[in-house]
Amino acid sequence: MVSALRKGRLAILIILCQAFFQIQTLSLQAEEIAAKATTEGAAIAATQADEGVVGTASYYAKRYNGRRMSSGKRYDPEKLTAAHPTLPLGTKVKVVNMANNREVTVTITDRCRKRVSHFIDLSREAARKLGFLGRGVTEVRIITLDKAVS
Repeated sequence: MVSALRKGRLAILIILCQAFFQIQTLSLQAEEIAAKATTEGAAIAATQADEGVVGTASYYAKRYNGRRMSSGKRYDPEKLTAAHPTLPLGTKVKVVNMANNREVTVTITDRCRKRVSHFIDLSREAARKLGFLGRGVTEVRIITLDKAVS
């Protein structure tokens, strides 16, 4: 029969081993994710210059009305603005709704967090012009028209 002290030591040893292997696995996963992000970023930049990037768009919630954006300006739902995680602030982009081929030109004035599914947040006016204001999200193509003004 195994003593309680021996069981306790064995349990601590198992926990330490699991934590050690998990830490090593996490660092390897972080390196893989960083390499993948760099490769995807280069591919997106190359494709975006030609025919644009296809992805999902959403629009700002009403609670953001009047709040300051990354550019320092206040968010106005009536203006044609957008938030993007990587494009420079001040960049003009054409956004085309893939469902109905409506298009609108917006200026990147804010940052949004990097997400898997949504990659651009549009103002409510831009969403209305694209025809998806009530739905929340839609498939779009983003075509960069010019680089940042500022």
